[in-house]
Amino acid sequence: MTRLLAALFLALVPAAARAADPPHILFLLADDWRWDTLGCAGSVVRTPHLDALARNGVRFTQCRVTTSICCVSRATLLTGQHMARHGVDRFGLPLTPEQWANSYPALLRAAGYHTGFVGKFGVGRLGEKAFDFQRAYEGVHWMPDGKDKTEKVHVTAKNERDALAFLAQRPKDRPFALSVSFFAAHAEDKAPEQYLPQPWSAKPYEGVTIPVPRTATDAHFRALPPFLATEVNEGRVRWRKRFDTPERFQQYMTNYYRLATEADAVVGRLVEELRRQGVLENTLIVFTGDNGYFHAERGLADKWFPYEEALRVPLVVCDPRMRPGVRGTTSDGFVLNLDVAPTLLAAAGVRVPAVVQGRDVSPLYTAEKLPPGRDEFYYQHPVILGPDRIPRSEAVVRRNVKYVWWPDYDFEELYDLHSDPAEERNLARDPAHAVTLAGRRVALAAGREAAR
Repeated sequence: MTRLLAALFLALVPAAARAADPPHILFLLADDWRWDTLGCAGSVVRTPHLDALARNGVRFTQCRVTTSICCVSRATLLTGQHMARHGVDRFGLPLTPEQWANSYPALLRAAGYHTGFVGKFGVGRLGEKAFDFQRAYEGVHWMPDGKDKTEKVHVTAKNERDALAFLAQRPKDRPFALSVSFFAAHAEDKAPEQYLPQPWSAKPYEGVTIPVPRTATDAHFRALPPFLATEVNEGRVRWRKRFDTPERFQQYMTNYYRLATEADAVVGRLVEELRRQGVLENTLIVFTGDNGYFHAERGLADKWFPYEEALRVPLVVCDPRMRPGVRGTTSDGFVLNLDVAPTLLAAAGVRVPAVVQGRDVSPLYTAEKLPPGRDEFYYQHPVILGPDRIPRSEAVVRRNVKYVWWPDYDFEELYDLHSDPAEERNLARDPAHAVTLAGRRVALAAGREAAR
């Protein structure tokens, strides 16, 4: 480390945190993976390398996003802030220079980290020199490759190639922070078949039948709020492309899982490279998703709407600081995508800016006595493509109760998540729950104010 970088690092890092070398950081972000797109979560998906990470770390079973759409969630992951604060509420809108200065990549870089980004950025256009090493691309599964661009490379194979190039080229006298942002398993929305995996991933799914969700019925679709139970609802439009027949469901879900398996293989190769370089034991690895996903539940596809399928994402953390006995366990701590940025910064010993609204989750696996957990969180989603296609929504979510308000239609939903985890019985108009409803309205207003 140069003298200048060392001096800057010492100025930013508390003395207690400087006893050990700062960890290297590998942040892995999957696209459109919900919490159970992991073999270790009980799914038929094949993810042996992520399952191995979970066995060597902690898998959080109750991780949620505060906005279930890629551009907003990615801005939240970068900044640790709600949409209401970071301001990215639509596609193509970048973070302001001030917001970027408070993002985890910018702060780690200022603290002496060699930073890299590979894959889908998704928050406006990536600045030319935002990272020390950057290769950003997205939108298609197969893209031109080679000098004459006549060959094709799969986006996930390109993720692997570029991430390994970063690890090969990185300076060996500085800690690194590499963010690998997979396009998998996002659909290629304009492609006739939507999910276009590589040939090699077919074999693991030979003879596999994907279970159809219990709530993937026409009755559940008709039970949605009336403004969602329409054929112009964007979730319904995409359901018709992917899941509207049993045959198409099997084909598309198999290919979706194949894309996940391909990304999992890249994770395995990156871990092996870290091991080969002798730095795996001092590398913090975090894997999560940008939003959940409907697998035909409620007659829907994609995300956006404030039901559990769209809110809940995987989170696996392998941290050199884990206390004995924690590795290989699960945590039901209520954590959010807001928490990624402060967790990465705190691990590096970098001061977390006051503007950050998330929390460092590491005490949930490093502290001898668990700290007080989060009781509830505020969810918000902007209108996209018009209120008839993706209307605005807000929610306040506790472990056992969820309140949803649809501002464009002044419509309320109230669910007892303990007795009704699939959110099938809306209690908002039940007089027996009037007191709970009134309290949740107050909580929503408080959450909205706190998110600003």
